[in-house]
Amino acid sequence: MSQLVTGPENAAPDPLHHHFDPGAPQRSSLARLVVFVMAVVLAAIVTHTTSVLIVVVALVIMIMLHELGHLLTAKWGRMKVTEYFLGFGPRLWSIRRGETEYGIKAIPAGGYVKILGMTSAEHVDPADEPRTYRQRPFHNRLLVAVAGSAMHGVMAFVLLWGLFVFIGAPQGNAVAINGFAPLAHGVDPARAAGLQAGDVVKRVNGASVHSASDLQKAIEHSTGTPITLVVERGGQDRTVVVTPQAATAGAKGHIGVLIGQPNVRSGPVGAIPKAGHLFGEMVTGSFAGIGQVFSASGINSYVHDLTSAKAASQAAKTGNRPQSIYGAARIAVQGAQAGATQLIYVLTLIIIFVGIINLFPMLPLDGGHVVIAVYERIRSRRGRLYHADVNKLTPIVWAFVLLLGFIVFTSLYLDITHPVKNPFQ
Repeated sequence: MSQLVTGPENAAPDPLHHHFDPGAPQRSSLARLVVFVMAVVLAAIVTHTTSVLIVVVALVIMIMLHELGHLLTAKWGRMKVTEYFLGFGPRLWSIRRGETEYGIKAIPAGGYVKILGMTSAEHVDPADEPRTYRQRPFHNRLLVAVAGSAMHGVMAFVLLWGLFVFIGAPQGNAVAINGFAPLAHGVDPARAAGLQAGDVVKRVNGASVHSASDLQKAIEHSTGTPITLVVERGGQDRTVVVTPQAATAGAKGHIGVLIGQPNVRSGPVGAIPKAGHLFGEMVTGSFAGIGQVFSASGINSYVHDLTSAKAASQAAKTGNRPQSIYGAARIAVQGAQAGATQLIYVLTLIIIFVGIINLFPMLPLDGGHVVIAVYERIRSRRGRLYHADVNKLTPIVWAFVLLLGFIVFTSLYLDITHPVKNPFQ
């Protein structure tokens, strides 16, 4: 048994005592985290759920880039940021750089950045008060508040720009295989026959194909009968024989493909206005959709969906109802299975929608901090900052949080009991 003995600095070291390495626990936790991540990736590959993993990773990146916007603008505004974390609950791994701790927590249900003094009610060490959010100039506070949603705009634009540059947009009157949608587990006629995403269908049973309806009619009327397709792949014509099958008894024939026009890529510069135009359309459409949901007719329809199984089933067919993050992720997974174009389109819509919702003018959302910053700026006088008493807003905030929770849980209920029809089939 060893005994700790204190003595002069030049005392001989105890050979039974090992030097304590303060970085060892951190390296150990990081190693465990890396092993866990590798196990998750391997499990996704083995279980053929890589599309789910791709969507989850994309959503995690969206969350952390949102928080990164707050982090960078807060540091630029010389505010004190103490934490930047993915997840909540117990720490799995973290590292400190300067005054900020970066890390990952056990419950991956979001992320956060901790900036001191976000409201007048928060208690802060007097020594840190000058560097709190509430003591910084108006333009700094406003920039921090909108930075998260601004990152959503950047993410969405970059995704759309990458879509035009690296994948391309549908053009022309040709018909292409854009992705796959198997009829059922193990029933995948198109891929079994050797069709590939990107194939351009030129002829079916000897007849030229000029539109999607030409190919669709030939497939639907040939259930159980092989059809011969001539497709262009890599500049060469190839012949593929595939047998359409019915998903259910009496249904029309399908081969399990998503068809559309072939994609034509744009140059990096030419893609900028195209991405900007599509981004504008998606933002406008998102605002219109949100307005419809919270209109009198939209609220009435939502209540009807919750109280009527028939109405819920009809809404699931049309997709005309609010969706939970589970429902949105489910559609994104279906998009990933359908192809890269569909995945990017769905992820862009999710990114834009979340960015818009975060600007709703109510705490605890970013828009609430925007409203408070503007109000405080109006009430402030030269040389004297006005700080709003957020405690007075507590009843309103709780009412909003309860309403938000109601929408989240009821939409999740509908997405589980009456999932929205796959839009890519």
